[in-house]
Amino acid sequence: MGRVVVDVMPKPEILDPQGKAVAGALPRLGFAQFTSVRQGKRFELEVDGDVTPEILAAALDAAETVLSNPVIEDVVRVAAVPTASAAAITAPVPTTTAL
Repeated sequence: MGRVVVDVMPKPEILDPQGKAVAGALPRLGFAQFTSVRQGKRFELEVDGDVTPEILAAALDAAETVLSNPVIEDVVRVAAVPTASAAAITAPVPTTTAL
């Protein structure tokens, strides 16, 4: 089984209120090293078999016509990822317990 990842971001000239809210919260939470945040979308498309150039082309077409709004968003990446890596990327992040 193969997996294609599609990343979509707001166009640079579009305001990003969610990104601004996160950027404002980060310093208050001790992450002052980050100066800007833009929030986008990530899609993971699974296919039977290997990801071929034809499947990547179809994923790009789907990304540009269905997964994004071309008026306000850009498709910034369409890439095949190994299933093991994709599983690691989507694995739950361990939480810490406050004492």
